[in-house]
Amino acid sequence: MRPRVRRRRVAGVITAGALFTVVMTAGSAAAAPGHGPAPVDLQILSFNDYHGHLEAPTGGNSTLPGQGTTAFGGAAYLSQTLAGLRTGKRHTLTVAAGDLIGASPIVSGLFRDEPSVETLNAMGLDVSGVGNHEFDEGATELLRMQYGGCHPVDGCYDADGYSGAKFPWLAANVVWKPGVLTPRPVRGYGEWFRSRTGRTVLPPTWVKEVDGIKVGFIGMTLRDTPQLVAQAGIRDLEFKDEVTSANLAARDLRQRNVRAIVVLIHEGGLPPNGSAYDYQCNAPGTPAAISGPIVAIAQGLDPSIDMVVSGHTHQPYICNIPDPAGNPRLVTSAYAFGRLVTETNLQLDRRTKDVIRTSVASRNVPVTRAAADPVVEAIVAKWRTLSAPIANREVARVNADVRRGATRDVESSLANLIADAQLARTTVNGAQIALMNPGGVRADLIFAGSTAGEGDGVVTYGEAFLVQPFGNTLVTMTLTGAQLKTVLEQQYATRTTGSPVESRLTLGVSAGLTFDMAGYSAATSPGTPLFPGTPGNRIANIRLNGVPVDPAATYRVTVNSFLADGGDSFAELRNGTARTGGGQDLDEFVAYLAANSPVAPAPIDRITELP
Repeated sequence: MRPRVRRRRVAGVITAGALFTVVMTAGSAAAAPGHGPAPVDLQILSFNDYHGHLEAPTGGNSTLPGQGTTAFGGAAYLSQTLAGLRTGKRHTLTVAAGDLIGASPIVSGLFRDEPSVETLNAMGLDVSGVGNHEFDEGATELLRMQYGGCHPVDGCYDADGYSGAKFPWLAANVVWKPGVLTPRPVRGYGEWFRSRTGRTVLPPTWVKEVDGIKVGFIGMTLRDTPQLVAQAGIRDLEFKDEVTSANLAARDLRQRNVRAIVVLIHEGGLPPNGSAYDYQCNAPGTPAAISGPIVAIAQGLDPSIDMVVSGHTHQPYICNIPDPAGNPRLVTSAYAFGRLVTETNLQLDRRTKDVIRTSVASRNVPVTRAAADPVVEAIVAKWRTLSAPIANREVARVNADVRRGATRDVESSLANLIADAQLARTTVNGAQIALMNPGGVRADLIFAGSTAGEGDGVVTYGEAFLVQPFGNTLVTMTLTGAQLKTVLEQQYATRTTGSPVESRLTLGVSAGLTFDMAGYSAATSPGTPLFPGTPGNRIANIRLNGVPVDPAATYRVTVNSFLADGGDSFAELRNGTARTGGGQDLDEFVAYLAANSPVAPAPIDRITELP
């Protein structure tokens, strides 16, 4: 591993976002300084949802709202942006809000995201909360990512081995179940169990002393993580309520004389459609605020918590969501894939040891590609070279773009194509139907050639990997027609903690399966159901090859192992019987593409959305 790079490197070119300064209200956590000692200035740089994007992202993964087709992001550019922002700052910390690993492009994902951690070490990350994707390969693998050691099956990927993350991941709301024998990856593991915060899988908090003042960080993921990752790796864990866990951790910090407290939470909100990357909700003149679970969470967090850094929704915003005492409190998010950094500057009162709320100011700063950090660039180049023989191998051709839906609630050509592939590859197991979760489709298949020079229409293994990076296996099971209807009804669910209404995840479906589904209600008044009809009564006219599905008959249905475990709230799939295992989803997708090359986009006429 390369030594950790110090933070005070030469500045790159920084594009400034707008500045949002919170206005103090009466009774806030810390009073404005008077004639006492000068306060301590502290800079906090934050980002989220890095997802192992070492190389400069392309296409829709590289742009920013309101910035046209200009491309942003890339690990070396992110590192240089952080270095530039730190220049001239005596006290600076860099923090993250989870999903640093998982669902990564092949340059990192092929090596179990060790390259992602190596770049984060080099760019000087101090601390991060865990996200749901940190648990993609289970708790044991997360502990290896934290503490180091070569992979137990793959071994070492390079001569340096793997020494782990130099920053701590925090998991205040993820605890070992009672009676579970906790793995002990390093000496001293679990020393935090004595805290009232419980037997958390990783430490709940981290404290940094800044010029004699303790600053505490609480890190956690969303409570609904079990709905988003495979069950096998987390069966020994419980995911607790975010507000309860954060407030418990804050109380523990206060008992340790920590007054300045920041939450790093992998849960987020949604700004209004069309909002810019520097969207500032609740600012003067702002017409609307963010929605989503982070609002209720922020409103419930103890007033002793001074700031919230959020993530998960891949949306940028800077918001003032007052705490339960009515005091202003910033909630920020920096988009995804290393395209933005949130810079927050604040002051610490030397007398109260707390944050001066009137001093807190944040802005979202784009990660331009004007200058790259040569140290991180060299790390990326090393892993790119190691992955190139596999990543650049041509596997098939497409005759047009094959795209995901713009959102996960619409029928998608690419999700349907993956379902077609899974059906074709498991007919040997008797499969008649295949279903694909939209969240498992991570990128588009683009006709235009990439910078690798493979040419138009060529699909490389690396591009296919980016579409399906999770390494799920295929599972074919028997469902009755009634169970199949239940599965399709479970496309509607209240999946997100704190959300007052249902959401919809529209499955990719294989050729031959058709059905009608309730569309969105036109009404927008408070309390109006988002979808017409009642739960369990929104799917109709289910047909297989034109024949109505018989509730009493049985059908063989293929899904990936994530869905088979009930992921994304498709709980009925856990009840499937006569299960037969298949190959890895990516391998089967690649084989299908090769056998059917050149591949055309799958039609999006299998689901009829009703008014």
